[in-house]
Amino acid sequence: MTEIEDLKEQILKEYPRLGLEDKFKFECGPHLECFNVCCSDVNIFLTPYDVLQMRKALNIDSTNFLSKYTIIPFDKKQKLPVPLLDMKKTETKECYFVDAEKGCTIYDHRPWPCRMYPIGSASPGETEVHAEQFYFMMHEDHCKGHQRSREWSVKEWLEDQVPNEYAEFGELFKRVTLHPAFAQGKDLAPPQIDMYWTALYDIDKFKKFIFESTFLQRFDIEDDRLDAIRENDEDLLLFGFDWLRFSLFGEKRIQIRPDADKWIKGKDAKPSIKDG
Repeated sequence: MTEIEDLKEQILKEYPRLGLEDKFKFECGPHLECFNVCCSDVNIFLTPYDVLQMRKALNIDSTNFLSKYTIIPFDKKQKLPVPLLDMKKTETKECYFVDAEKGCTIYDHRPWPCRMYPIGSASPGETEVHAEQFYFMMHEDHCKGHQRSREWSVKEWLEDQVPNEYAEFGELFKRVTLHPAFAQGKDLAPPQIDMYWTALYDIDKFKKFIFESTFLQRFDIEDDRLDAIRENDEDLLLFGFDWLRFSLFGEKRIQIRPDADKWIKGKDAKPSIKDG
């Protein structure tokens, strides 16, 4: 069992479960002696929407962001790659985006785990898209925020810290990563894993795949949607989710052109990232 799986099992068995109306006390800011401590030596796994927002804040493309600021932990039991935010190679292993005085330098675009803290969320069914979600409180010895008087309900905290888009894209992410096909034993071939990574995380590369390959000769995408994909990152990511549910699981979310056969290399082949 991996370290992540150990933590999940511990949360499910031991952590008190909180509902949206449950209350807790917490405060954070530069006036606390622990300010920025929680941004060092910590594992922050990124969702596709996190990567989209963070690379937007830095004004760099997704390929460079992933190469410079993330690592992919190797785990033979992990079916899908998940980027982990890299930390500086220093003794304290602090986050690249933290300033000692100002705090987070990409605060408005910070990732979901940072927005949620000190609240965590989980669901009993790891393979159930609609499993009932619950929340729990993370207490760490270094954090003094729990000793403050500011009171929140879980619902108030989420409304204050986590824009709706994070939850909406998170739900779409679950529909791929917790797809019933995986529970039935489906494994992805290396080209499919590459497609998964590109469509959800390396979306600037995915955009090139759409517009600079034979993709549009094979698939019938409405003009309005193409314009949205070309101009808006969120629409591009939405299309990435649809594309994966079509290409990996056979869901009829993309229309094949009637004359697509002349563009397909080999019987029943799906285009790959390398196709030109």
